[in-house]
Amino acid sequence: MAYTEDPRTAPPVRWGIIGTGGIAGAFADAVRKHTRSQVVAVGSRNRDRAGRFATARRVPTAHSSYRALVEDPQVDVVYVATPVSEHRDHALLALGAGKHVLVEKSFTRDVGEAREVFAAAERAGTFAMEAMWTRFLPHVAALHQMIDAGEIGEIVNVRADHGQHFPFDPAHRLYDPALAGGAMLDLGVYTVAWAHDLLGVPSAVHAVGELTETGVDGQVAIATEHGPRQHATLFTTLWAQTPTTSSISGTEGHVRVAGSFYQPTSFVVTRRDGRVWTFDQPVARGLQYEAAEVARCVAEGRTQSERMTWKDTTDVLATMDEVRRQVGVVYPGEQGWPRQG
Repeated sequence: MAYTEDPRTAPPVRWGIIGTGGIAGAFADAVRKHTRSQVVAVGSRNRDRAGRFATARRVPTAHSSYRALVEDPQVDVVYVATPVSEHRDHALLALGAGKHVLVEKSFTRDVGEAREVFAAAERAGTFAMEAMWTRFLPHVAALHQMIDAGEIGEIVNVRADHGQHFPFDPAHRLYDPALAGGAMLDLGVYTVAWAHDLLGVPSAVHAVGELTETGVDGQVAIATEHGPRQHATLFTTLWAQTPTTSSISGTEGHVRVAGSFYQPTSFVVTRRDGRVWTFDQPVARGLQYEAAEVARCVAEGRTQSERMTWKDTTDVLATMDEVRRQVGVVYPGEQGWPRQG
């Protein structure tokens, strides 16, 4: 059974990419191999990096500034793939040039910055979306269909973890407060967005964590309340490779989502009556699904995706803002910086 549309059925758009890191390369490959769209330009502040990226990813135009990229008349949509600390400014730059935007997650450092970007998109009448690609994957659509059908009854708990091992290096972006480093905005965002998607906005958030020597969060454990008998238990860390799995427990059964839960994967449903069944629909890397969603929305004249709305993004950021407040993470420019201690 097909749970999601083939990305190749989406109308073509012309992409420009700000940034030349790993996720930018993966996105360019997914667009080229699995959609009808094209990446027509890449922009970097370093001419050599832009040129190397363009050659490696078969991108016809390389710009040596972000402004040149957003002002390129070939470009319909700009994909912002720079560090989180730069997302607000680069999204506003693209929107100011009249471009639609897809902004890597976390969308911005905090909810206030996100509201600035969405207000600019609303004024310009242009499309804007956070690149929370998990929401558009086949196994996630199948999970929602299964839950809506009552297969596991009422959900009582969602558990998810996302940890990767990064040796301490104060120069690395994940340990740098100036680049909005830490586990939460880079890795933990997947777990928080996952809980929001399945349970809605929490009514209460409880977090404990430990900071790195540079003052960003190295590890965080989160418990959220979402209503009567509904909780989520989430974990993220920079210090260990975790299973990156999820479980969803309900009154009539439970689901085990294989690692990595946020990438294309499978899940097993075990019902209380003893019936067991598996969803397994292998697909390639997966970033093409969010690219196809953007293309469809732009073609239809929409300013936001129904599956990843502006409110979805600001709700998740508000939760993460509260987590950071409880753990004690403050970024340059925020109230309370420089951090004491």
